[in-house]
Amino acid sequence: MNVAALLRSKGNQVITIAPEASVAEVVRILADHRIGAVVVSRDGQRVDGILSERDIVNRLAKDHETLPTLRVRDIMTTRVSTCGLGDELADLMAVMTARRIRHIPVIEDGALCGIVSIGDVVKWRVEEIEREAEALRAYVAQA
Repeated sequence: MNVAALLRSKGNQVITIAPEASVAEVVRILADHRIGAVVVSRDGQRVDGILSERDIVNRLAKDHETLPTLRVRDIMTTRVSTCGLGDELADLMAVMTARRIRHIPVIEDGALCGIVSIGDVVKWRVEEIEREAEALRAYVAQA
């Protein structure tokens, strides 16, 4: 399955935030939307960075008193792995595993058009394994 097929089934909504926003704002957004990361973008189209729960927790260990007032740009990850609509989910799974990341923004024609999470990839893989098991059961039943 490729990214385009996944986005057709799950939707392509991406929550973004400006680099000038406070970390406190991000925390509210993550909680309100029950998500693990937001894409940082000045214009909603280009990816300037990504800010995940992990980024926040890591910074909390260093700056627990000032963290809520820090700006997103101060703690966001700027080296963001992205993918395209034609990329295969198996390839994204490999990237997520190798880089130890949980979210990959989707870019098409230079613009942000979706996001893939590790949950999306795991769900796809579980469904794929279930389909294979059912096919094997059907094959054995015919024999």
